[in-house]
Amino acid sequence: MLKAYGTLLRIPGGFKFSSAGFIGRMPIAMDSLAIIFIVVAATDSYALAGVLTAVGSIVVGAAEVFWSRQADQRGQAKILRLAVPIRIIAFLIFVFLVSKDAPIWTWFVSLIIAESTAINAGGLVRRRWLHTLKNDPDNKDGHLVNTAYSWEAMVDEFVFIVGPVVATTCAIKIAPSAGILAGLIFLAIGLPSLAAMKSTEPPAEPRNEQEPHPPILKNRIVQSIVLPCAFLGGFFGAVGITVVGFAEELNHPESTGWLLAIWAVGSAVAALVNGAIKFKSAQATRFLIYLVGLTIGTVPLLFMQTIPALAVALFINGLFIAPLIVNAYGTVENAVPAGQITEALTWVIAGMPLGGAISSALAGVVIDNSGAQMAFWVPLGFMFAAIVTTLPYLSTYRAAIGYARTRD
Repeated sequence: MLKAYGTLLRIPGGFKFSSAGFIGRMPIAMDSLAIIFIVVAATDSYALAGVLTAVGSIVVGAAEVFWSRQADQRGQAKILRLAVPIRIIAFLIFVFLVSKDAPIWTWFVSLIIAESTAINAGGLVRRRWLHTLKNDPDNKDGHLVNTAYSWEAMVDEFVFIVGPVVATTCAIKIAPSAGILAGLIFLAIGLPSLAAMKSTEPPAEPRNEQEPHPPILKNRIVQSIVLPCAFLGGFFGAVGITVVGFAEELNHPESTGWLLAIWAVGSAVAALVNGAIKFKSAQATRFLIYLVGLTIGTVPLLFMQTIPALAVALFINGLFIAPLIVNAYGTVENAVPAGQITEALTWVIAGMPLGGAISSALAGVVIDNSGAQMAFWVPLGFMFAAIVTTLPYLSTYRAAIGYARTRD
């Protein structure tokens, strides 16, 4: 079962850039949770925490697309060396302002500046895998791309296993601001290391003004993935803040990190299995199957009343997540030319922060007024909305089956 992963990780430089990407994207599982802890500690308001994370998430969605396009056109190293220092400084200012009880509008300004430098590290790493596997003799049938995407999905889930635990522990045991500071340490180590690995960096493909590629969002295959994934982001955002509120209501705030980690373990297990299988069905088909499965798997969350029961429900729910994301990436990657791959991969998750922004704010209000258990209706609603957005694209999904675009 693990043979495919052994083959993948023997690719020269692969394990190194994947490891750097893992460290560099630890903050994605820490920042929102850390912001909630520091803001709730300062104001005792989940609603304000939800609005702040919502605004930050909106900025992240736009910023990641911008920086991914620049990575395609200018190279990964250049954009990392520019954006990472700005992000670190802006987040330090945000922590200072919240800790010193500065006017709330200054919190928003500093957070917006910080999030405007958000880079999709996972997309950069996946683009490197495509580059290194392009001429590899073990990848003649392309199956190692699915393995690489599944491997990175496992890495993502390990990030979401470790990240929430680290953020929660730091915020509760050290100081409310310690969760954000820990994330900055990971960022400062991982992404500069990735930038230094020049041998595996995909070549920059400057924009061709004479024959420019069409805008990615005009591609209906890309649209058919991006729109449902935006609502999927609402699902993620609502579950995250609702689990925090659920644990707080039961007087076990320290269990927040472990609950979110168990959720990620379920997804990691599914990713491991997914990457070892040579599928015959199309990625678009599998995307739809897992989307429906995740919706059904969200229903049990409504009825959980204890932390152990919620842990079991989250683990089962997580089994649908990684395969869903892997097949979303695979579908869009096959639908665009080489010079737009990083941007296309980023669009898959670019809409997620927008969905998460709306759902986080909504779930925060529901928690404040009706309790955390009632707030689990929010992520379920977003999953139903995700399914509805697929209906206008049924013919597009049929066209995507077996579709592969010749690279430039």
